[in-house]
Order: sequence, then C-alpha cells, then structure tokens
Amino acid sequence: MDSNEKKFLSVHNLTIDYVTYEETVHAVRDVSFDLEKGKTLALVGETGAGKTTIARAILRVLPEPPAKVISGQVYLNDKELFGISEKEMCKVRGNDITMIFQDPMTALNPVMRVGDQIAEVLLLHGKTTKEEARAHAMEMLEQVGISGDRYDDYPNQFSGGMKQRVVIAIALACNPDLLLADEPTTALDVTIQAQVLRLIRNLVKNRNASMLLITHDLGVVAQTCDDVAIIYAGQIVEKGSKEDIFDRHCHPYTIGLLGAIPRIDTRVHRLATIKGLPPDPTLLPKGCGFCPRCPYAEKICEEKAPELMEVEPGHFCRWQRKIAGE
Repeated sequence: MDSNEKKFLSVHNLTIDYVTYEETVHAVRDVSFDLEKGKTLALVGETGAGKTTIARAILRVLPEPPAKVISGQVYLNDKELFGISEKEMCKVRGNDITMIFQDPMTALNPVMRVGDQIAEVLLLHGKTTKEEARAHAMEMLEQVGISGDRYDDYPNQFSGGMKQRVVIAIALACNPDLLLADEPTTALDVTIQAQVLRLIRNLVKNRNASMLLITHDLGVVAQTCDDVAIIYAGQIVEKGSKEDIFDRHCHPYTIGLLGAIPRIDTRVHRLATIKGLPPDPTLLPKGCGFCPRCPYAEKICEEKAPELMEVEPGHFCRWQRKIAGE
C-alpha cells in the first residue's frame, strides 16, 4: 500500500497473551497489517495460529482474563480503538465493525425468533421504530436469500446454511464499514459453501465495505480476497497481494500450504504435506518458529528469529536466508 494513501484499518505491533496461573500462551506476536477501504484481506494459517484472536482483538471482544493485550494499536479511520471507552466501542460495534462468527449453531439465540434477532441489532444501534426494524429485518432476510415470511421462525427450523445466512443478515443489518468473517463456511457442506461465499462477496461489494476473512482454505482466498497474510505461530510470516502469495511466494510455510492443494492439471501419487506440528504456544522456539518443520532450516534458524522484510514492493516475508545474507 502506498504510504501516502489513507489507510482504512491499521493494526500495529499487536501482541496478545492468554495468561493463567499455570502457563502463558503467546497467541499473537507483533502482528501489523493494513486494509484498504473496499478491499478484502485474508488471514490464512493452521488452527491455533492466532487468526481469531486478532479479529476478536479488533472488535475488542477478547475474554479478559485470560486474554491480555501486551502491546499494539488498532486504527479504524484514524480512530484508535484501544484508546476509547467501552461505551464508545459499543457504538463502533455493529455500526462500523461487525463479525460473522465461525459456528452459526451457537451464534444464534435458540429461543428467540430469527427476525427479532436481526431487528434487535437495528434497535440497539439505529434510530428506528419497532415497525421499521421489523420491515428492515424482513428486507435483510430477503437479501440473503430467505423469504421475509420466515421472520417469526426459530433457529431450529433452519438448516445450517440458512442459519449462516441469518448470521450474515445480522452482521450486515447496520451497513458496517468493516466485516470480520471468521471461517464463515466451515460448518457448511460444500454445495452451500460456494453460495454463502458468493453472497458475502456480493453484499460487501455492493456496500463498498472492507472484509477481513479468516480461513485456512486457499481456494476461498483465490476467489474472494485482494490481499493475503500468512499466519504461523502467532506471527505474520508472509504478506502481500493475492498475486504475490500465489505466484511469487517465498516463505517455506507458504510453499508447504500451496503444495498441499490438489491440482487437476498435475497427477501425483500423494499430496505434499508439512511434516510435524505447530510449536507449543506456551514454549516457543528461540529462533524461527517454523524451524523444526522447515526443510530449508539452517543453524542460524535455531538461534535468531527472522525479521519481516520487504522482498519486493508491497510483498513482505519473514525468511531467514535474507538474514543470512543469501
């Protein structure tokens, strides 16, 4: 991103731990990224990499304790979100930022009509009457492909895909500027996934909103996103445009992720895998976090953590070989 261009969302040096009496989990470590207005950024990585923690920190809904923000700032339209009161943040949630949570089964209140759950958001954040909120909620249901006549139905009367559509309607009811989508298709079958992704993409585009998409599916990233940040052990190990990551990737972890994608134009006996498991977040390696699994690891990798360096304009990589002078 051009340094002179106004940044819509900026996250600077975000570090978050989960602290208990027994141990400290280093969930997010010095994460920084920017997101332009109207663009979509993907956070990609294995389960436990810290992706959801980053999104919840932006929305300020981390459970405290045990979560503790050690350092960092989050700016939305030049407003520093960690520096405002909870009362002010309540106005930001829903109006400016909203989140689609991973599991629609638990995101909805089972004893409340789905239409009322959408209308509740409008009544809480907007100046509207109950009649207007009901009409708007029915309109939102129609926009996500559900008949407005189902306003008075309960969540148990909907399929998994329809529940996710209701969650999307709730998230977009107040026309937010930023949508945080936490693996919005994980609980859905393959045939419904494409429909939901197309729906989210079209709604975001039509409203000129920005989206932070959390996923581990690089196929979804290729279809949906403009920029990508690869997360490993709480750190960004590579970030850039979608073209940078897919066509000019250089970090061994990114190479491993892309190598595990099945290709219809290549016949192989077995898909490539990344050996081993992510490191214990309570006991991280001294040097590079990916070192124990990396096929290119050298002695320096065990001793010195690599810096995130710009390998080409707008494309950053945390690659130890650059430190070694290669």
